Amino acid sequence: MRLSEFFKKEISGWKSYEIFSLLAVFALILYNTISLHDNPIAMLSAIFGIMYTIFAGLMGSACYIWLSVANHLYGNAFLYLLYYIPMQINGIFMWKNHLKEHSLEIEKTRLSVNKRIKYILLAFLGCLATCFMLYYMNDAEPLIDGITTFLSIIGMYFTVKRYFEQWIVWIVVNGLSFLMWLDLIMHGVKVYSTLVMWGFYLLMAIYFYFVWYKEIKKNNNNPINA
Repeated sequence: MRLSEFFKKEISGWKSYEIFSLLAVFALILYNTISLHDNPIAMLSAIFGIMYTIFAGLMGSACYIWLSVANHLYGNAFLYLLYYIPMQINGIFMWKNHLKEHSLEIEKTRLSVNKRIKYILLAFLGCLATCFMLYYMNDAEPLIDGITTFLSIIGMYFTVKRYFEQWIVWIVVNGLSFLMWLDLIMHGVKVYSTLVMWGFYLLMAIYFYFVWYKEIKKNNNNPINA
């Protein structure tokens, strides 16, 4: 199936409230830029970043890298530059090759119990090492930046592999990222649109957690384990 057909199918399934919510978020971002004098790069990062959740756009990543470096969040900057951008491109082609024949929906999988335990251990050790590394790099938020950076690596891998557990990871990552950028705003940094973007990501992660859970439960409570 061609990429154009894949994107067309994704858009055609939108519900009216989903379209309304997306327009409302864009309106809020525009309000931040005009009324609150938000950073223009934060606005572009938020718009392209949200569009990324739909079309995997790369401009959002580029803007977010700039914002992260400007605010000394080096973990997020390296994450997007060296990992997110290549995985975004790879993920599109891998997902389109794992679509159900009739509905053209993504084939969803789940981790086995043993793999869950292994990834939990990996996440703990990886987050610990990343936090220490960013601390010695004088990162502005070494704890949250370190946790979100390493968990995002796992989350993106889970996304490409179509694991249901990705949404648990993204809920944690997006929630912590929201708090990290909120802290910067509380200290006078004008990145309101970036905060809106992470809030949107968090709500989307919660929403898709239940969507995927409902579908997996519908399939006779017998999901594919990997």
